[in-house]
Amino acid sequence: MKQLAEFVKERRKGVNLTQEEFAERAGVALTVIRKIEQGKTNLNMDKVNLVLRMFGHELAPVNRKDLSE
Repeated sequence: MKQLAEFVKERRKGVNLTQEEFAERAGVALTVIRKIEQGKTNLNMDKVNLVLRMFGHELAPVNRKDLSE
């Protein structure tokens, strides 16, 4: 989660937006941005993807088997 937190925070700051401004543009509550940037682990994947889509990215489930191949 730390990588996600750092990615979102760095990208948000890179486009010069406050957490509030970014939340509004991403279509999520301010608390979602705060939780992501704090590295919280109990996040709604749909909400996280709304945020990541702002940067052209998306999270998806990965099968462990696929990782080991």
